[in-house]
Amino acid sequence: MQESGTIKLFKRGPTAELQAFILVLLSLVLLVVDARWPVLQPARQAISVVIYPFQRAMLAPRDAVERVRDWTDAAAVAQKEKEALQRQRIELAQISTHAAQLAAENEQLRRLLSVADAVTQPSVAVEVLYEPSNAFSHHLVFNKGSSSGILPGMPVIDVGGIVGQIVRVTPFTSEAALLTDDKVSIPVQVLRNGLRLIAFGGAVSDKVEVRYLNADVDLVPGDKLITSGIGGLFPAGLSVASIDQVERDASSGFAKAVATPYSHPERHRHFLVLRVEVPAGENTEGQQHGEQAE
Repeated sequence: MQESGTIKLFKRGPTAELQAFILVLLSLVLLVVDARWPVLQPARQAISVVIYPFQRAMLAPRDAVERVRDWTDAAAVAQKEKEALQRQRIELAQISTHAAQLAAENEQLRRLLSVADAVTQPSVAVEVLYEPSNAFSHHLVFNKGSSSGILPGMPVIDVGGIVGQIVRVTPFTSEAALLTDDKVSIPVQVLRNGLRLIAFGGAVSDKVEVRYLNADVDLVPGDKLITSGIGGLFPAGLSVASIDQVERDASSGFAKAVATPYSHPERHRHFLVLRVEVPAGENTEGQQHGEQAE
């Protein structure tokens, strides 16, 4: 009778432990061989050539992200550098403008000091605080007042000559009406022939007028007007204006002249207030105006 045998479905091989041991042993052998002899160098190079495209493909997303990041960083750095350069240009322009302004003010102050040495009256140097916005008057407000010895009625001068006259004061500020303001009238005389006249402001913008003249008055364009000293407020010999034109009316027998002031209050910030003796009436009147303004 034939003995039946068991059917084998799977062929048994080495155990997992044995396979792991063999792999570890093979790895150690390869490490030693690769470290001591260049036997595996050709195989390493061949393998690296084969897997290089796959490496590049795997690293492509990372490289793309780095390129975008580098481009973004470069654009941000360029923008910051551009802004910094623009800031520096603005600062340099401001410094240059400020330096030019200081140089101009320094030159004007030197000329003003020479004027202060030329006049015999004591003076106070003042600086413009602001110009009141009024279309019907021409005034300037200075940074010194009665505490510095300034009184209403005192004349204001610059390097060109008469600028105006103090009309209001407070302890620490003073307000001057300019030569072209309708509140100011100055006794003058013609330098060429000594003819005494009165110059008024307010009729023509940035001009002064000499009114109430005889039609045959000895006055021609180009004549220089200076202060006559009459009245005591304005010292004699200070420049006032230059005659532009003389209008003669034969029918009425009168004439008037228009003149351009020598002073330029719109160009400067510093002026001199001459501390002349002010009559009591004008001083009180000016102080009353100042109290009403306050």
